[in-house]
Amino acid sequence: MLRPRKSVARLGRLVAVALAGSVLLASCASTNDDADGGAGAPAPAPEAGLVGNQDNSGTPVKGGTMTFAPYGFVASLDPTKALPAGATGGTEEAAVYDLLMRYDHDRKSYVPKLAKSLEVSDDQLTWTLTLRENITFSDGTPLDAAAVIASINRYNAGRGSLNEVWTSTVTSVTATDPQTVSITVNQPYSELPALLATGHGMVLAPAAYRDPAKFNPIGAGPFTVERFTANNELVLKARPDYWDGAPHLERLRFVAINGEQAKADGLKSGGNTAAYLRSAVTVDETLNAGYPGFVDAPALSATAQINTRAGKPGADLTVRQAIAHAVNENVFNERVWGGKGLPGRDVFPAHSAWNTDVKGLAHDPAKAKALLEEAKKKGYDGRLTYLGLNEPAAQQSALAVQAMLQAVGFTVDIAYANNLTELVKKMYVDHDFDITYGAYNVQDAAPFTRLKPALTTGASNNIMGYSDPGMDALLLKLKSADGDDAKRTVLGEIQQKINDTVPVVPIGAFKTFIAWQQNLHGVSPSSDGIMLFEKAWLTP
Repeated sequence: MLRPRKSVARLGRLVAVALAGSVLLASCASTNDDADGGAGAPAPAPEAGLVGNQDNSGTPVKGGTMTFAPYGFVASLDPTKALPAGATGGTEEAAVYDLLMRYDHDRKSYVPKLAKSLEVSDDQLTWTLTLRENITFSDGTPLDAAAVIASINRYNAGRGSLNEVWTSTVTSVTATDPQTVSITVNQPYSELPALLATGHGMVLAPAAYRDPAKFNPIGAGPFTVERFTANNELVLKARPDYWDGAPHLERLRFVAINGEQAKADGLKSGGNTAAYLRSAVTVDETLNAGYPGFVDAPALSATAQINTRAGKPGADLTVRQAIAHAVNENVFNERVWGGKGLPGRDVFPAHSAWNTDVKGLAHDPAKAKALLEEAKKKGYDGRLTYLGLNEPAAQQSALAVQAMLQAVGFTVDIAYANNLTELVKKMYVDHDFDITYGAYNVQDAAPFTRLKPALTTGASNNIMGYSDPGMDALLLKLKSADGDDAKRTVLGEIQQKINDTVPVVPIGAFKTFIAWQQNLHGVSPSSDGIMLFEKAWLTP
C-alpha cells in the first residue's frame, strides 16, 4: 500500500532531525580494534572555539576552490527538509542563504549579520529586527521585511527544526517598515537570537518557493549553486555582488565521502581542504596532528533514551532507575569511544558553562540489581529491547549497553534497523523500542532552545513519550530566567528532575572537530557547527 504523501514528507523531515540528533550518534563510535581498553586518557575538553593558533593576519588571496568533506552529505538545500545544523547541511545552506544573526565565539554572544541590529524592549516582550539596507537576493529582488516574514512563516509551516520553540513563543511577527520586523513573544525569551542564527534566520527569496512543485535555492548569501549531484557533490560559486563584498574563494565544493577515516585520510593527502569529524579516536588523532579548525563538545551528546510510554518497561520509574544505575559511562567510553570520549553523568559536563552542583545519578550496580528485583516483584519479567542501526559503529554501542544491563540481571534483546529511514520510523513514528542511544547536542549558547523539544510533554523530539508537569514548568522557568546565575539555578533543578524521573541517562560528551588545512584562513564559526566561508581564503 502506498504511504500518503504527507506521511512520506514527515518521515523525510524526521530523518533529517534524527541525523542531526538522536541517530547521529550511530556513527560516532570508535573503529579502533583496541577500543576495549587501554586507549589512554582523552585530550581535555576545550572550550568551544578555534584551535591551532593559525595566523589569519595575512593579505587575503583571491581565487581557489575549498573542498569540504561534511559529516553527512546534504540531501536538500531546502532548510525545512535538511536540518540546518553543521553536521547536516547547515554550512551549505548558510553559504547560499546567509543568516540574520550569527554566534560570535569570542564575544560569547549573537551578533547581527543580514540584520543591522536586534534589540529587545525593556519588558523583554518585543524584539525589533532591523535589516541592513540595499541587500538583494541572488535573483536581484530585495531582501526586506516582507521577505523575511514570508520565509519564516514558510519555515514554520514546513515544520523546520525548532519550529515548535518559535510557534509556542512568538505571538506576532509584523513589518513596521520595509527594513524593520517586530517580533512579539508571550514571555521573556533571551535565546530568540539563537533561532535567527539557524533555520529561521536563513532567508529564502520568494522565488525560491513560488512553485510548490519545484524548489529553487535562491538566497542572499555569498555563494550560489553551480551544480548539485545527489549523494556525490555540491559546488557553490562565489557571488560577486554579495552585500558584504565578493568572497575571496571562487568556489566551495562539498563532497560525499563515506567513513571518518576516509575523511581524515583526505586531509592528510590534501584531497580535502576541510572535514567534519565526530569519531572520538579520529578527532583525537587529528587534533594531536596539529590541524587548525573548530572544536566543540556540546552537552547531552550521548544518552540512553528510555521509552516511558504505557505498556513499556520504562513506564515504571523503578525500571528506569535500575537502567540508570546499571550504565557505566567509563566502560562505555573505553568500548565505544576508544577511551577518547568525555564520559560523565551530568546533563551539563564539567567543561560546560552550565555545569551545576547537582550531579547526575552514579553508576551503582548493587542499587541497579536491587531496583530490578523490586520491579520483578511487581510482575516485570526483566526483558528490554534495545533499538539500534545495523552498522558496525552503532553495533558497538548496542553491545556495550546490552552487556552493562545484563550484568545486573536484565535480559536485553537487540533489534537492528536495516537503514536510517527504518530506524527513524521505529523511533519517531511507531515508538517501537524500550531503550535506544541518542543525542541532543545542547549548545551552551542556547540551552533552553535544545532542551524544550527534547523534554516537553508532547514535543516532536521527545521520542521517550516523557511527560512530567514539573519538567514542563521548569523549562518555562528556564526560558525566562534573567541572567546567568538564575539560568544556572534552574538548570540545576532540571538536573535534579532528570535524576528523579529518569527519561534519559546521560553517558557523556565527545568532541566534534571541523578541521582544515594550514593554508585555509579566515573561516568564521557560528552556532551548531555551521561554518561561514565568505571571508575565507587559500594561500598557495
